[in-house]
Amino acid sequence: MIVEDSKRLRIFAGNANPELANEIAAHLGVKVGEAFVGHFNNGEIQVIVDESVRGKEVFIVQPTCFPVNENLMELLIMVDAFKRASARHVTAVIPYYGYARQDRKTRGREPISAKLIANLLTTAGVSRVITMDLHAGQIQGFFDIPVDHLPGVPILAEYIAAKNLDDLVVVSPDLGGVTRARQLADRLQAPIAIIEKRRPAPGVAEVMNTIGSVEGKTAIIIDDIVDTAGSLVEGAKALSRLGAKEVYACCTHPVLTNPAIERINNSNIKELIVANTIPLPPEKQIPKIKTLSVAPLLSEAILRIFGELSVSKLFD
Repeated sequence: MIVEDSKRLRIFAGNANPELANEIAAHLGVKVGEAFVGHFNNGEIQVIVDESVRGKEVFIVQPTCFPVNENLMELLIMVDAFKRASARHVTAVIPYYGYARQDRKTRGREPISAKLIANLLTTAGVSRVITMDLHAGQIQGFFDIPVDHLPGVPILAEYIAAKNLDDLVVVSPDLGGVTRARQLADRLQAPIAIIEKRRPAPGVAEVMNTIGSVEGKTAIIIDDIVDTAGSLVEGAKALSRLGAKEVYACCTHPVLTNPAIERINNSNIKELIVANTIPLPPEKQIPKIKTLSVAPLLSEAILRIFGELSVSKLFD
């Protein structure tokens, strides 16, 4: 697509996922803006914007993935630079929102870090946020600026449907993910099942029960994030024990910290389908993982915001 009046639209990228920024710019028919994002000798982040952005609509593509704090500070300092350079609006395109799992207090004297990040972004001068599949949808309410919360389910569903798999059942890995599983199931016209589990410690999950029938079916586990893959792999084992003939998995955000890749490689999961909200380094690009691009979706959302059109119409 070619943006009308593209002279006012600027796409910039930090160092978190420049490949995605280039894809988005290509879809929009523009180039990624000229800016240097690096470091001073003492390790502080240095940002130099090498073109005029006065009166422009600036979109910064920067997921706050690993290294989370580095990428977050890059984003905040870039926003400050563009605001001081008289950009008309600065929109933060954050496909993966770091700290989203710290969205509430679960014990005494804990921070609510997801709210703190929202405050920092707003204080830095962000006019609007575009993000995907927040771990908790309520995080939108942490912001006092517009938030466009885009779902990854349509992208995942389109790919899975094209595989023409038989006897599908969509599986939620926990009770909290039922809504997401239902959305995928509706698009695939499949029933759902739910894995009931408990977490005796952070990063540890025990499957207690499964609600719904999976016997003789092709199971599709869906989650927003796969981190260490412990819950995912244990859930897949449980589904096979209960008679599932094949197990696939999908998620929007492939965090994949150690030992996730080893676990997935050694598991009974036939394929893990992920989005490129987080870039996968070469050592994590294993045959079992299929990566889908969110660039068309994000570029369409940017185009609609730039043209003052409805973003929600994308999913009608």
